[in-house]
Amino acid sequence: MNIIIRNSGDTPIYEQIVTQVKNAIVAGELREGEALPSMRLLAKELRISLITTKRAYEELEREGFLYTMTGKGSFVAARNWDLLREEQRKRMEEHLHAAIQAARLGGVDRQELLELTGLLYDEETGQTEEEPRDL
Repeated sequence: MNIIIRNSGDTPIYEQIVTQVKNAIVAGELREGEALPSMRLLAKELRISLITTKRAYEELEREGFLYTMTGKGSFVAARNWDLLREEQRKRMEEHLHAAIQAARLGGVDRQELLELTGLLYDEETGQTEEEPRDL
């Protein structure tokens, strides 16, 4: 598991861990039942407090992404697709809000923003103009 901690910025370290582990689970990089590093090992590798890794793991467990077995460690929980989908939708909405604000500040109207979004989506997914798209 590759976690990158940034000391600059306002995001607490435990939150950075939570976000990166969630992203790895959603992307399929961490699979159901897969063991995560122990809290001690992760703290040592990241050179952070054990309390910070404990807080991150507790948050992930509370949100249903991990489960812990005493004496055995923490493991990726069975995927709750509704929970994962909602998490992704929430992140998408945050990014879209920022894009809408930037568009408004730049004088971009609704239609132009929708066209740009469609083009970017097609580029990202490899679709061509001839292929139908659902937006």
